[in-house]
Amino acid sequence: MLYFSSLLSSTPAYVHEARRLFDALDAQGIEYRFLDGAKDIWLRDFMPVRTKSGKFVSFRYEPSYLAKKPELQTDFRHHIAPQFSLDNLVYSGVNLDGGNVVFSPSRETAVISDRVFTENRDISPDELVQKLERLLEAQVIIIPSLSSDMTGHADGMVRFINENTALGNNTPYQNGLEQKIARILQNNGIQTLAFPYFSSPKDSAVGCYLNFLETENAVFLPIFGVSEDKRAISKANEIFSKPIIPVQLNEIAKEGGCLNCISWEQ
Repeated sequence: MLYFSSLLSSTPAYVHEARRLFDALDAQGIEYRFLDGAKDIWLRDFMPVRTKSGKFVSFRYEPSYLAKKPELQTDFRHHIAPQFSLDNLVYSGVNLDGGNVVFSPSRETAVISDRVFTENRDISPDELVQKLERLLEAQVIIIPSLSSDMTGHADGMVRFINENTALGNNTPYQNGLEQKIARILQNNGIQTLAFPYFSSPKDSAVGCYLNFLETENAVFLPIFGVSEDKRAISKANEIFSKPIIPVQLNEIAKEGGCLNCISWEQ
């Protein structure tokens, strides 16, 4: 079951692109529901994170990039949780967005950007990693965050396709951020494959094909109405054995996220 914020289908700026996505989900027979009470459309960030044992961890959602916009901070416990029940739900005081947790398929490994350190200055990095590994029941790999991205989320930089292989953004910069991330993953036994990407204005996710939505039977790939779309679709078809469903969503992406950011699965 997929979930989305009800704001996605009621906000004029997003309604047409949301309809494209929901039509695509309907065509694949994928069930979805809307949650009321969210302050914005980025459901992934304030919803709980599911671990390999089935435990759900609800982290504190007080990101620094929303410090001056408290009206956009959704409190899961009070705004969302009463709408449905989750077994084995625990609450954590660690300040961490769900979009900054990228699991391997088994959920044995979790990639998180170093933004988590600046969001939790009251605890040492080593202690924080140990705490996260206990909460997430996984090995935690820390990667550098993208300084031009206000969120610093890992789900725009790394996505797993199996336990030992992940996708990373393909950029022309040698010894840049993506190369550093690839070396860190390689040191942990994870190979990185380059995935199409093109840069866009600061805090925009236009060009981030990596922020796709993967379901059991299909991959919904964000596209942006440019020539690079064809290469991204072709590469996705090479990598995945399931259907690739392109969904254009420029207006949503301009706000800083794509398909993984706006969705949450139970």
